[in-house]
Amino acid sequence: MALQQTLRALADPIRREILELLRPGRLSAGEIAARFSVTAASISRHLAVLREADLIRDRREGKYIYYELNASVLEEILLWIAALQGGKEEDHVEES
Repeated sequence: MALQQTLRALADPIRREILELLRPGRLSAGEIAARFSVTAASISRHLAVLREADLIRDRREGKYIYYELNASVLEEILLWIAALQGGKEEDHVEES
């Protein structure tokens, strides 16, 4: 996992909102773009950043591209954060 790239992708509020939109299931690029008041080109760039960070997957079906969450990367991040938190608690316990 390229953690820095993933965290950079998650830092943007529009990209986090796109991930929220995809939580229930896949959406086409047009369906995603329709939910925002920015240009389609801007949404396309946000989708590219999320895809490069492996947070979403895309699949072409005919003339449409559908996007869906890649939950495995999100799970890796959560495990990493949990390990950090767990290590912090262990250090604190040892100091007491």
